[in-house]
Amino acid sequence: MTATTDTSTTAGKIGDLQQRLAETRTPVGEDAVRATHDAGRLTARERVESLLDEGSFVEIDALARHRSTAFKLDKSRPVTDGVVSGHGTIDGRPVCVFSQDSSIFDGQLGEVTGEKIVKVVELAVKSGTPLIGFYDGLGARAKEGIVTLEMYSKIYRLQALASGVIPQIAIVAGEVAGSQAHGVALSDVVIEVAGQGSVRLNLQDSSSSVSDAEEGLTHLTARDEHAALDLAADMLSYLPSNNRAVTPSADAKPAGDSIALDSAIPDADGAEFNMVDIISGVVDDSSLLELQPVFARNALTAVARINGNAVGIVANQPTQNDAWLDTDSAEKIARFIRFCNTFNLPLVTFVDAPGFISDAISLGAARRTAKLLSASADASVGKITVIVRRAFGSAYLAMGAKRMGTDLVFAWPTAQISTDDAEALSEVTGEDAQKMEQKLVNPYAAAERGLVDAVISPSATRQQLIDGLRLLERKVEDGYHRKHNNMPL
Repeated sequence: MTATTDTSTTAGKIGDLQQRLAETRTPVGEDAVRATHDAGRLTARERVESLLDEGSFVEIDALARHRSTAFKLDKSRPVTDGVVSGHGTIDGRPVCVFSQDSSIFDGQLGEVTGEKIVKVVELAVKSGTPLIGFYDGLGARAKEGIVTLEMYSKIYRLQALASGVIPQIAIVAGEVAGSQAHGVALSDVVIEVAGQGSVRLNLQDSSSSVSDAEEGLTHLTARDEHAALDLAADMLSYLPSNNRAVTPSADAKPAGDSIALDSAIPDADGAEFNMVDIISGVVDDSSLLELQPVFARNALTAVARINGNAVGIVANQPTQNDAWLDTDSAEKIARFIRFCNTFNLPLVTFVDAPGFISDAISLGAARRTAKLLSASADASVGKITVIVRRAFGSAYLAMGAKRMGTDLVFAWPTAQISTDDAEALSEVTGEDAQKMEQKLVNPYAAAERGLVDAVISPSATRQQLIDGLRLLERKVEDGYHRKHNNMPL
């Protein structure tokens, strides 16, 4: 009870509760809140309340305090113990959320903090709701000892078990270091605030929002905290609440100029074009949300909508390294395919793949690029491939060839589907390159063998995708009985 409240009456007890709850808004005082605002940041609680629908936040363990007496920790026992947790709604959809408070013990995780996070993760899994975590803390609370590692082990095990069951979105709103870094990496989608968020395993390591994005940890970078909240809500709109739920649809919008697709591929072999322009001419207007845009730029992964329905988009990007696949791009696409497969997002792949390439620093290139073949073959969601230009060798297979389990394969008249390009085949066979192109390096040789379901004009692509996705909406595919595949990690 508080010193000024008479708790001998019901009214007094209610007043005491209100004062205790008021303390949770400023657990270490008004000065800490002002300092946070002066730094241009939101408090842990404000992040949650700004993300969720107004008035929907239901807090859990608001009055929790740590119970450690080691190293005089009992002299400071702020309420909430450094994390705000609970559940609410985003656009009417239930979500579970936790938000680390760096003003309390630098956001370090202690026993009670860990217990609160464990409880909300368990609630998310049991209720089948997405989990959104705000990360802003510097590892474990060392003064509490090994119990902090016990808490981390419980959290990470839950995150691993929940992977593929509920979407997990991490918002990196401040410095994250030590053991907390792995909680970010175990999430499905990582959103980081530019110039403010960073993730590093050790405090002495250098890190920034720029390096996190370039190295592939971050999927989306936001200009500020409010933009990060908008990105989280936007990303969530493409995903079901869990792996058994239906993905919410939106009103269908027209795509860009589909007629312009007929002139999208340059006449000159190997000439550059931007795959984003092709995708934008197919998907609903303003629906394309690219993930990891500055990592492995020769591959493009995104979510989008086609006729109002969410899809995963995979593509080669000829503006970067002439679209050659390397280890980073193969791993980027492989993880995205697995992400889409777990949450039943159909995959649409746009192919311009001249082949795989390895450089001097890409150790284990065969093993690392094989992950893409494994993920592509293993995915059981509806899969549609559109070959727009080059589809050579094993890169063609990895990008969704028919016999890799792709349901529908379309090719444009500009497609070149073969073991290699015409020049290389000319050297092997001694035949003229032009003759090789007419005989082997075109979509029709593949179509004759049923490896292409239809050769279509580019301007017809959107309608073909709409029809194909409708057909595959209730696709059922029974695999072999097993625990999981053993992809070459």
